[in-house]
Amino acid sequence: MTGIADVSVSATFELATETDALAIARMSRDLIETGLGWSWTAARVLRSIGDPEVLVLVAREGRRLIGFAIMDFGEEAAHLALLAVDTTHRRLGIGRRLFDWLKESALTAGIAVVKLELRAGNVDAQHFYRCLGFEETGWSVGYYRRRETALRMALRLRQPTAGSPHSAR
Repeated sequence: MTGIADVSVSATFELATETDALAIARMSRDLIETGLGWSWTAARVLRSIGDPEVLVLVAREGRRLIGFAIMDFGEEAAHLALLAVDTTHRRLGIGRRLFDWLKESALTAGIAVVKLELRAGNVDAQHFYRCLGFEETGWSVGYYRRRETALRMALRLRQPTAGSPHSAR
């Protein structure tokens, strides 16, 4: 792996709508939550789409959903809850472009740090996030259903305000 390529497919990026909830939930189940059960159901995704403190983005090729991202915004920290790209569209820059939109939104909102967790064994995702500038911040044993360890990572966007809480919702 040498990095993340530019988009070589004709993709559009936009805010998710209510009609995207089921497709996002299915992608989460199939690409992220495999073997863990299904916690990001359509109802949960729909709540996120309607939450003013959450940004839900989608990438499409034509009418087909090929990627999505969900990020919660707090006072000074944001939490990247989910980001996935369809297996047939990986390493084409789709994930990077989704994250770039989230990062620009975080900068505009005055966010100091973006945090995330990912499966400790997901080396492709670790590489992707390192390429985006994320650094390891720790491990959480049993984070996923008390069965799987999570790697915690963070991307510092600016220095946090002194004395402020740094947690996203």
